[in-house]
Amino acid sequence: METFRILTINPGSTSTKVALFRNEEKVFSETLEHDSSEVNQFATLADQKPYRLEKVLQVLQKHNIPLETIDAFVGRGGGQETMVSGTYIINELAYAHARDCYRANHPALLGSQIAYDLGAINGKPSYIVNPPCVDEFIDESRLSGMKEIHRICHTHALNQKEMAIRYAKSIGKQYADLNLVVAHVGGGISVTAHRKGRMIDTNDCLGSSGAFAPTRSGDVPALALIKMCYSGQYTEKEMYNKVTKTGGLMSYLGTSDVREVHKMIDEGNEFAEVVLKAMFHQINKEIGAMAAAMEGSVDAIILTGGVAHDETFTDSVARHCGFIAPVIVMPGEFEMEAMANGALRVLTGEEEVKVYTGEHVCKAPWFISGS
Repeated sequence: METFRILTINPGSTSTKVALFRNEEKVFSETLEHDSSEVNQFATLADQKPYRLEKVLQVLQKHNIPLETIDAFVGRGGGQETMVSGTYIINELAYAHARDCYRANHPALLGSQIAYDLGAINGKPSYIVNPPCVDEFIDESRLSGMKEIHRICHTHALNQKEMAIRYAKSIGKQYADLNLVVAHVGGGISVTAHRKGRMIDTNDCLGSSGAFAPTRSGDVPALALIKMCYSGQYTEKEMYNKVTKTGGLMSYLGTSDVREVHKMIDEGNEFAEVVLKAMFHQINKEIGAMAAAMEGSVDAIILTGGVAHDETFTDSVARHCGFIAPVIVMPGEFEMEAMANGALRVLTGEEEVKVYTGEHVCKAPWFISGS
């Protein structure tokens, strides 16, 4: 196989992860920490790009990697219109939508812009791989029960797809030939039905539906939530934070760290044990729901994300969901590897590169009109 050097860039709120791969081999990986005072000096997200781009160039210089020796650049996607899964060339439209925060406003959007700029300087291709805007819902997964609100496909697509592909290879099969339930359990939780290579349904991990998570409330009774919103005790921002930042474990126990919860349990905190079991209980129910979405035909249940290191969690899933399919534990996050592997599949001809069009994947008249 021909050798390719692939640089991956994954910006976060106060950090930028940079990794260089030689095909599947990781040459180096660094997490560049940014002091909040540094990033807060910029008025807009777009204003941060020159600062973060320079940091990436400094890392390459530190490792004595000339820019011209890199064959492809991959940035963490986001901000674009919905798209099917795959590896996309970053064209001008994808770049503009990320720059303008077309569908989101998060530092990850800078990844595709930095990759595009580096590729333009070097005359080499730049890509995004399974960005957060991947949407492969079947039509019946889109309806919420209220015509003004559609269900949205927000899931950990990058890591979920990577784990599904790796598992398929490990058993000598293709991802597109399998039915899998993949549960990414970390700071956010997404449980997704992968039917023959397509994510047909999932909970909204950003919109905080499904199981409650370390910082997210998950599904809460709607009528009680409405009363809280109109109680006069909370602003809109405070309610937003209660659902997305201070819900879940944080709401009950004041921590988002499952390890801290275990420490509480070890010290005799019985309520902490109930809370942790409740989160696992809700995840197990989501796994069952996704199995039902595939008519019970499931080849494996894959557990990934940071919490998949926790044996009490994986044991709980095995007890409650093992009757559905074998439970496969693949802990941690492999976003940088997933980005590099997506580009490598295109560079080697294993996969065809996709072109971003900016059109929503759902063309149903009832969806477009909102009726």
